[in-house]
Amino acid sequence: MVAGRRLGLDFGTVRIGVATSDPNGILVSPGNYILNNQDFSQNFSKLISEISPIYIAIGIPKHLSGNESEMSNLVSDFALKLKELIQCDIFGIDERLSSKSAAKKLRQVGKNSKDGKEFIDSLAAAAILETAMELEKSGGLGKWRL
Repeated sequence: MVAGRRLGLDFGTVRIGVATSDPNGILVSPGNYILNNQDFSQNFSKLISEISPIYIAIGIPKHLSGNESEMSNLVSDFALKLKELIQCDIFGIDERLSSKSAAKKLRQVGKNSKDGKEFIDSLAAAAILETAMELEKSGGLGKWRL
């Protein structure tokens, strides 16, 4: 794997969950979310300057059948916005089970989805980034480029 930090994002209309990897691409850590509001570009640019990611993995929400959802179109628009803010590869990762996985992790530490509302987006971003890094290790990440 190439050295450098990676960034995972779980897009939401209110909050965008954030997760980052270590510089060696081994560990993933959920971070703070970014509000999806008029200050997004400024806050995202600050995050990018701190992390300097080699790529970004964004969750693509699909129905369990594999068909795209209405939210998929919003994520595609969001990815276009990101391309205006940063010059790195952006990958769309199937996130069908990331929120479910995040909710399970919350329950394991004794919190429910309501109590962990502020954490669940970043835990989902961590699951998305972990999937991207597994694809990267196996050489299959390239086909997910947006």
